Amino acid sequence: MKIIVAKTAGFCMGVRRAVELALDAPEKYPLPIYTYGPLIHNPQVLALFSEKGVRVLDRIPEQGSGTVLVRAHGIPPGTYKSLKTAGFTVVNATCPRVVKVQSIIKSHARKGFSIIIIGEKDHPEVVGLLGYSGKHGYVIRDLDALKALPSFDQAIIVAQTTQNLREYKQIKAWVAATRPHYKIYDTICDSTEKRQAEVRELAKEADAVVVVGGRQSGNTRRLAAIVEAVGKKAYHVETEDELNSAELSGLNTIGITAGASTPSWIIKRVLQSMERMPLRERHNFHSFFLRVQRILLLTNIYVAIGAGCLAYASISLQGLTTSYPAVAVAVLYVMSMHILNHLTGRAESKYNDPEREKFYNKYKPPLITMALLSGAIGLVVAYGIGPLPFWALFSMSLLGLSYNLRLVPLPLASGIKFHAIREIPGSKTILIALAWGIVTALLPALTVENPRWAAGITAFAWASGIVFCRTAFFDVLDIQGDRIVGKETLPIHIGPQRSFKLLKTILSILIVLLPAAGLFGVVTYLSILLTFPPLLLLGVIIAHQRGNVLPGTRMEFRVESLFVLSGILAFFYGVTS
Repeated sequence: MKIIVAKTAGFCMGVRRAVELALDAPEKYPLPIYTYGPLIHNPQVLALFSEKGVRVLDRIPEQGSGTVLVRAHGIPPGTYKSLKTAGFTVVNATCPRVVKVQSIIKSHARKGFSIIIIGEKDHPEVVGLLGYSGKHGYVIRDLDALKALPSFDQAIIVAQTTQNLREYKQIKAWVAATRPHYKIYDTICDSTEKRQAEVRELAKEADAVVVVGGRQSGNTRRLAAIVEAVGKKAYHVETEDELNSAELSGLNTIGITAGASTPSWIIKRVLQSMERMPLRERHNFHSFFLRVQRILLLTNIYVAIGAGCLAYASISLQGLTTSYPAVAVAVLYVMSMHILNHLTGRAESKYNDPEREKFYNKYKPPLITMALLSGAIGLVVAYGIGPLPFWALFSMSLLGLSYNLRLVPLPLASGIKFHAIREIPGSKTILIALAWGIVTALLPALTVENPRWAAGITAFAWASGIVFCRTAFFDVLDIQGDRIVGKETLPIHIGPQRSFKLLKTILSILIVLLPAAGLFGVVTYLSILLTFPPLLLLGVIIAHQRGNVLPGTRMEFRVESLFVLSGILAFFYGVTS
């Protein structure tokens, strides 16, 4: 089964802004927090707001307190005034594109123009726009309804921002031919245009298209209608639980798109569920291989093997005699810390990877035992290597275990911004990279009497650099789920686009500097071969940005395999040199 995900699927700019305002509101504005009507048309996101204490205000009381967020669709000006009069702090989360349409209507209504709005009469955005139209506002649904209106001396035509672009073009053509004195504005959001154009092409390529989004979302319903108009089957689902696996598993190519109010974590869950369909329906080598991949990733066995391979490669890069106890320490430490990290990070897994959350809930006791045993055995092996490796590993283990703990006592917390390491923006990504770099590159150097520190620092920079990029890349993929639970990851702090730019810069530096260090004799000539892992990771990131590599088991396994590749390259280098 080939799966193609539309590049424009998911939150548009306006919805993303509204959701982030709602998530930040409890910490920034007076409590309680309300949204006037549903903030967006997605039941899962609304349920999330309810869990966080953000409630829906259906009617305006005479007196109120707290904060009201204006929905992304906007509200009439009279409603805004009533909320202020009632005593609420009002935060305007109206989409900037909708605000632009409101401004156009407002300025022309003052001049006496008739206002014709193309849209759905009961849609919240249209209700809000009509409020700016004064006494001469008209809402029509299609060209036939427009023809039925009288000819006005002066009028403007605007469209609901999520209207069907093709239908609006027909209206524009008729107006140009029969009402040339009307002013007509292109108010359909460009993201809506791109989304509709892309799903039209996607429907031509795929056997069927899964459209993900709320059933009350007009723009989502229009996407499904476009698919059907092309002549393909559209499956409109709100969550992965509604997927028809019996029908979908028999198709060769399936497209996935989503409405503007659909969060990426729901799209990702739908994609992962579809990716696992062959595991449930077929019993062949391909499905067996996918099942093995998933088990290795869920248990962190594969990432631990990758750490061992990275340590082996770092030892060879420094020109040291292979220390298998040092390799074992890397395997055991990473196994222990990653299991504990996932055990304490089940809140975000609920959104980012629900299968992982279920796995850790089901097997929590044996996983805790596995993590503690791995950590303890790692310390014993490190002690056998020497006191310095032991204390280095012991300190790193304490730091890892204290990551989620409150380190600042309550009496001293006043005035201190960060009370735990996890609250420091980007700390997780940085600390994981440093820990991997130390355990795979510097700790092996401590096993010899006269280490080559220039080589050790180079190996450390290479190992920690590629791990940093791998971790930050996964953080970008999980940005919305992490944002919901309040994690301060690097992509949340600087944004996904800046994160991608940073990762590509770091990987490009590694690709250039590592072979240069080999040519100048700082490290062995293995450095030339070890440019492949960062080069391939750079390729994966670029391919993902272009929509050619999708998040899921295959991508995760592919990225973790880059560490295994480094060990394989080091092995063949040792054999041939």
